Amino acid sequence: MSARMTAGVSCFKHLLSTSMRCRYMSKRTLAAKLIDGRKIANEIKDEVKFEVEKMVKEGRRSPSLCVVLVGDDPASKTYIKNKIKACQYTGIESRSIQLPETIKEAELLDVIHGLNNDESVDGILVQLPVPDHITERRVCNAVDPSKDVDGFNVINVGRFCSDQMTFIPATPAGVMEMLRRTGIETFGKNAVVCGRSKNVGMPIAMLLHADGIYETKAGDATTTICHRYTPDDQLRIFTKTADIVVSATGIPKLITADMIKEGATIIDVGINRIKDEETGKTKIVGDVDFNEVANKADLIKVVFCLLMSVFKELRRWDKIIKCHAKICSHMHQMLLRRFYV
Repeated sequence: MSARMTAGVSCFKHLLSTSMRCRYMSKRTLAAKLIDGRKIANEIKDEVKFEVEKMVKEGRRSPSLCVVLVGDDPASKTYIKNKIKACQYTGIESRSIQLPETIKEAELLDVIHGLNNDESVDGILVQLPVPDHITERRVCNAVDPSKDVDGFNVINVGRFCSDQMTFIPATPAGVMEMLRRTGIETFGKNAVVCGRSKNVGMPIAMLLHADGIYETKAGDATTTICHRYTPDDQLRIFTKTADIVVSATGIPKLITADMIKEGATIIDVGINRIKDEETGKTKIVGDVDFNEVANKADLIKVVFCLLMSVFKELRRWDKIIKCHAKICSHMHQMLLRRFYV
């Protein structure tokens, strides 16, 4: 892997959570604390822009991201548009490939293999979900681990689960970055994660509970995972004792005021499209019943934001990728031959 390629790979985690809407709520007994998510996102974009400009001044090309979309889903097209816009701002080259919904799985895999072998492409993102006739896991595992900016390849998942440096799914990484940048303590705290999806809920729970001394710099919190089969009365017990509640279920008004304790921090990454009773138009809301919660104690309002996911510093990624690129490539070829393709 070339030096400019290894340097470019690390920039993409800064840009992968443009589809995430975070609402941060901190209920204080003295004064409410408002976290300006947009400000954080803009700071991160400026940091990425600085790194890219520095790379170019050093004689290296700008990193390059390729996004693959199968089908014509409006929400997916919006997410891709936001990613491309963020790339343009920071100086990262980007392009998208839109494929018909009827494409065969083998044809999609051929496209991915071509991007794997294209040295001008540093990061690959296959927009999920894919059509039902295509195996999502096979598609994720087809992406070269060193270009897998979503962190969905099984090799990157394994490294993440063992607290090693790797690409982390964007939304979980963004949640942790917001906690760090706003000074919210996680060490020794009780955390509850509502939702157990493999791309959001589970990674968030792992980042909150894992040991902070290792490469993922996790949160050292005592973490409980709740999901669709958690009884309502038990969910209420868990959330009322939590210092931190992260909801990622896609259920409007799941978290209500009587379910949280004084001083709790709530991060809402749920995205729900519902009909506005007043206007009749579709609007986006989270999992938290904000109007109800806001009337309790000193909680004042929610911030709607696009929070960019920051993973690790550029220099650290250079070092890690150089050490592991060859072994990851070898393992990837074994997976392609024996298990997934």
